[in-house]
Amino acid sequence: MEQPAERWHGRPVWAEIDLDALAHNVRTLAGRAAPARLYAIVKANAYGHGAVAVGRAALQAGASGLGVVCVDEAEELRRAGIDAPLLVVGYTGAGEAERVVELGLTPTVTSMQTALALSRFAAERDVVQPIHVELESGLNRHGLELDALVAFAEAARALPHIEVEGLYTHFAAAEEGDQTFTRAQYDALRSAAERLPWIALRHCSATASLLATPDLRLDAVRAGIGIYGYHPAPGCGEDVALRRVLSLKSRVARVLRVEPGATVGYGRTWRAGAPATIALIMCGYADGLRRALSNRASVLIRGQRAPIAGRIAMDMCMADVTAIAGVAPDDEAVIIGAQGGEAVDADELAGLADTISWEILAGISARVPRVYLRGGEPVAATTLNERTPVPLGEPSRR
Repeated sequence: MEQPAERWHGRPVWAEIDLDALAHNVRTLAGRAAPARLYAIVKANAYGHGAVAVGRAALQAGASGLGVVCVDEAEELRRAGIDAPLLVVGYTGAGEAERVVELGLTPTVTSMQTALALSRFAAERDVVQPIHVELESGLNRHGLELDALVAFAEAARALPHIEVEGLYTHFAAAEEGDQTFTRAQYDALRSAAERLPWIALRHCSATASLLATPDLRLDAVRAGIGIYGYHPAPGCGEDVALRRVLSLKSRVARVLRVEPGATVGYGRTWRAGAPATIALIMCGYADGLRRALSNRASVLIRGQRAPIAGRIAMDMCMADVTAIAGVAPDDEAVIIGAQGGEAVDADELAGLADTISWEILAGISARVPRVYLRGGEPVAATTLNERTPVPLGEPSRR
């Protein structure tokens, strides 16, 4: 098979997105959520996977709608022709109201100023504008306390051209083994729903609670990290088989020998204790390979682990390939993914960098091309200058 990186010119670093694995995960989670509807969360460029292609694939696999955190993310999806329900789960101010109505979005609204602006623009277009309202139940971000929420929802309901379609809360610790706090948040939402029985759609579960406590699913769930193939925490729904969706790959640009005592990289943090072979790999922290992984993580070359040697630079890193025979320029280097019998995933890198897999995945930058696979074959790609997926074999629109 022709290598995906050969489909364009540029730096040899790319992400491969397995749309079959994504579809499997969406179907699996949607089945667990049923009869509740599933919103696939594609904020932050679909956790680094590419929002447009992932959004399309998730909807094809059975998602009822998509979730984003801001109007700009929703506009990208609308411009790409996605007409499914788009739920904005982040803050939306009054200044965004006209765009919300024009784009046909469903925002989370917590202020009367925003609700009034939405009502005005919806009236001008003679449409009904749906909104969701958020209960503050313990996360202490931008929801409303119970009494304030009820008063706001009733006031918004009275506005012309406004439909309060949904009521939700967001769990603070659903991935923890002890579900006491999560169930208290769930009970708080049920109490709010009892006071607002006319709101049709109630939701609180994201991936963690869908996996660990599926009885809390109510009318809809918001699945994020799970659709990308990761469990939120060890022991959280590990009986549910999910498939990794993203691989991050590069190529060996140069192979050089260094003598004992030679140092590699900025700050001279790696020193050869014996003659060593070093591979230069064109992937750095501006691509998403975090600097905190310097001298800690490994990449895969020729099916073996090669420790990163020295500090990861903005655009490249080095790996010690002394123990791997025959490494040569253009060899594939896997930063996230599998090669031979070895694998490195975002959970492993997160553990080494003292963070979470969400940050590792979302940190893969826009300049890294995404190649979308079906049946193991590349079918479309995006680049920094071509954000909407272009089917491979068709000319670029540039």
